[in-house]
This record gives sequence, structure tokens and C-alpha cells, in this order.
Amino acid sequence: MATVTLKGKPITTSGELPKIGANAPNFKLVASDLTSKSLNNYLGHKVVLNIFPSIDTGTCAQSVRTFNRKASELPNTKVLCISKDLPFAHSRFCAAEGLENVESLSDFRDGNFGKSYGLTFVDGPLEGLHSRCVVVLNEDAEVIYTEQVDETTEEPDYEAAINSLS
Repeated sequence: MATVTLKGKPITTSGELPKIGANAPNFKLVASDLTSKSLNNYLGHKVVLNIFPSIDTGTCAQSVRTFNRKASELPNTKVLCISKDLPFAHSRFCAAEGLENVESLSDFRDGNFGKSYGLTFVDGPLEGLHSRCVVVLNEDAEVIYTEQVDETTEEPDYEAAINSLS
């Protein structure tokens, strides 16, 4: 278990993020068009997993905007924005913002992504949602960078995540 804060108050996650050098756990998530996506869909690409509690909060929305901007500069890289929001909420947000360089995926069906990556909140006001994290994978789905943001209301270290790709 890991402990982070929400407005200074401790909250706990279900486990630890995958270790650097480990193979990323497979997943089955729902895309905005309601199709299922797994890690196998992204093999051969570098992948940034931008994980957050809800697209409908300012910090989460900003992380999607920032990674959308930075993703257009990265060769052979996919940015997956993952939360437990319904795919419809992801679609609405990306359409309203004109975001085209990120892919939104939802863990709403069974929450197994959050469980296997050890980042589901198990207590506090966000219980059941995902902790704000960034996990970066190489073309072979090996973990090359992780960050679990200490204070949930703060943004991740975008530069460190992007720099891990080079």
C-alpha cells in the first residue's frame, strides 16, 4: 500500500506501482467508442499511462491537456488517459477541448486496471477511484518510469515522464 494526500489528509492506495524494469500488467479498458483495449494493442509503441481520479476535476483535465500538447511532439508514442469515468465523459471532454493526441480509456467496468497497478484508493473521499500516477512503458511494455503524485491535487512531473522516453 502507498499513502498519498488529498488536501493534506492521508489516503491509501491498494498497493504499489509496478517496479521499473518489470513487465507492465496487462489490462482490459474501455475506449471512447466502447471497444475494449488491452496492453497488446500498444506493443511496439512507447506508452505514457496518464492515470487520474476524474476528468471532471481541474488538475485531471490539465494533465490531459498537457499530455495532449506534448504527445504531438513524440515519435512512436501513445498517451493513454485512464480513469474510472465513463467513456462518454472522456469523449465529451476531449471533443470540447479539441484534444486529438491522447487516447481516453475507462476502468469503469471492473476496476481491474487500478487493482493490478496498485493505485486504487481504498479509503478517504476518493475511495474506489484511481490515484494520480504516470507510468511510462517502452515498446516491449516494460516499465521505464513511474510517479505517484504525493498530493492528489497537484500535477505530475510532465518533464520527467517525457524525458524518460529518450
